[in-house]
Amino acid sequence: MPADPTPHGATASGAGTSGESGYHPERAGGWTSGDAPQRLAQVALRDLPWEVGVAKPDPAVVVDGVTRTFGGLTAVSVDHLEVQRGGITGLIGPNGAGKTTLFNLLTGFDQPDTGTWSFNGQSLGKMSPHQVARLGVVRTFQLTKALSRLTVLQNMLLGAQDQRGESFFRALVPGTWCAQEKANTEKAMDLLRRFKLDAKKDDFAGTLSGGQRKLLEMARALMSDPQVVMLDEPMAGVNPALTQSLLGHVKDLREQGMTVIFVEHDMDVVRDISDWVVVMAAGRIIAEGPPESISQNQAVVDAYLGAHHDAPLTVEEEDQVLAEAERTIAREQGSDGDVLGSERGPERTDR
Repeated sequence: MPADPTPHGATASGAGTSGESGYHPERAGGWTSGDAPQRLAQVALRDLPWEVGVAKPDPAVVVDGVTRTFGGLTAVSVDHLEVQRGGITGLIGPNGAGKTTLFNLLTGFDQPDTGTWSFNGQSLGKMSPHQVARLGVVRTFQLTKALSRLTVLQNMLLGAQDQRGESFFRALVPGTWCAQEKANTEKAMDLLRRFKLDAKKDDFAGTLSGGQRKLLEMARALMSDPQVVMLDEPMAGVNPALTQSLLGHVKDLREQGMTVIFVEHDMDVVRDISDWVVVMAAGRIIAEGPPESISQNQAVVDAYLGAHHDAPLTVEEEDQVLAEAERTIAREQGSDGDVLGSERGPERTDR
């Protein structure tokens, strides 16, 4: 039997928002500002009820009533979602659940039919992707977007913000941008060393392996000093050795104080690095909670494996299945007989 969906001692009153319930863990002895970001996020989320749409103590991203339809298909229908600042939130669900579409909506690559969403209290509605990125929300893609005919270092430099040399008139005066270009190059090389890609800096990005492109895309996203990093299946198609490296880098983002939201199908990965997990199915959020709660949630099990996937049929259910199968066979045979009879009728008449 699955466990109670609400952890022991957790109540709705313990899940107040930053502006309502007066959640002050530093006064309650929960944590202090000097603690590691991982501990801050884990303690902040520890006593929350495992409920869809539960309020977080310090949300960085808030989604309200966001829907997106394509023709008659509802791809996303999220009533309310909050993402805790400084933690790693895993977004999981079967294929076609709407995870990537939700990423596209939050980062300006698509626009919803209804709803609002905000970052640090500022609405992101109607913003283009580059405007969202300038605010501090960046993303990577399931299919990497590295520019294959530029070098690895050139790809990195594209991620830097507010480059003075991009102005036509300033470009004519090297003194206005040379120092910034040098600083950006040093920052890019530091990140490439961190991701163990510095030896590839002069190679074309198109020559990198799939895993190395994932590393490059994550490193390039960090060139803009983001506050929220959204990773769309960062481990997909990556060999086991590089998977461990990517896992370490994702955890390191949290230790640097960033908020991470990532899409993943590997539940071992989700359990390893997530502070909180959000489950989507058919465009809706069907469950939220810490990683250990997800396997206990019957709605999540049904969404992934189908209802009654591991339950044996009763004798009555077996009889019903067999009776239905016999009726179907009888109908098919009857239809075939009618067709054959109508074809043979004229032949017998001719005789």
